[in-house]
Amino acid sequence: MAKLCEAIEKFIKSLIRESNGTIEIQRNELANKFNCVPSQINYVIDTRFTVERGYYVESRRGGGGHIRIKEVYIRGSNYLMHLVTSIGDNVSQQVAEAFIVNLRDYNIITIREALILRAAMSDKVIRPSLPEKDQIRAAIIKNILIALV
Repeated sequence: MAKLCEAIEKFIKSLIRESNGTIEIQRNELANKFNCVPSQINYVIDTRFTVERGYYVESRRGGGGHIRIKEVYIRGSNYLMHLVTSIGDNVSQQVAEAFIVNLRDYNIITIREALILRAAMSDKVIRPSLPEKDQIRAAIIKNILIALV
């Protein structure tokens, strides 16, 4: 299943690149192309095309329904401030990873810095048994982003 998800993600990203950042697709057509159920397409979109990863998704269901995916282009310090304001009081390790991937994809941080941030955000460092672990992670990532501005 992981390979199918990766193939669907790569295909959608290639469509986005070819269309200058915005696509409109039909869930059923995409499911037919990949010989899978429409819920598999939903899963890929819900997990890999999130705001944290730099995408805005709009879905219209029903007959003739579609999914519109737009890549959000926010660069430099504007992007960093956008991240700071979009981070709530709690950040899971998974959401922190998505932020780090975006920072790397937008060339705001280096590969080495991304590795350091991943290590700092890890549940190996911020113990899962701590009830406030996601609050600690949110505070750390906000302070790092503010320092980058």
